[in-house]
Amino acid sequence: MQRSQCVTAVEYQPMMTLPNILTLSRIVLIPVFVVLYYLQPTYSIAPIFSWINFFLTVTYALISITDYLDGYLARKLNLTSQLGAFLDPVADKIMVSTALILLVDFYPTDSHWYISVCALVIITREILVSALREWMSTIDQRADINVLFISKVKTFMQIFAILFLLYQQPFFGLPSFEIGVVLLLVATLLTLYSGIIYLREGVKTFDY
Repeated sequence: MQRSQCVTAVEYQPMMTLPNILTLSRIVLIPVFVVLYYLQPTYSIAPIFSWINFFLTVTYALISITDYLDGYLARKLNLTSQLGAFLDPVADKIMVSTALILLVDFYPTDSHWYISVCALVIITREILVSALREWMSTIDQRADINVLFISKVKTFMQIFAILFLLYQQPFFGLPSFEIGVVLLLVATLLTLYSGIIYLREGVKTFDY
């Protein structure tokens, strides 16, 4: 199917489809997530209030679940739309960037500098890829980039890394922090790898 036909096919979809509602709910939940983050107590002083941390983690889990559901339902119910195509990546980047920035704020940089480095790499990659995609759309080109599987694994690792680092408490006897750090490092390596592939393909379109 030609590109013009694809655009025509989605132009007549209603704006407030279920996938779009889920995407918007993800954006709405982000301020709730931020408020819960700043309501966290100091556990060494008031461990009885650790339920706030639980709800913080659950909120991020819900945000992450809607990330999967909106795309799945859009494909399953044939409810893809231009609004959804615009909102979905925007919601994803806000979701991940917000969580990473708050984690950098929570964990001291002097002793947990590697979390800051990972956050910087991931956020920089997201900005770079977004800029490349916008540039290539302006010249009516699309990169032939086959990193879909890598991107999915990266997203999976990112989400669970953030969840473990947010939870902070032992998870069925397992050390949440250490698990979160390992997953974050793996996600960062995959982010670098896929980012280099995008950059390599994007550079080919530049007119030197």
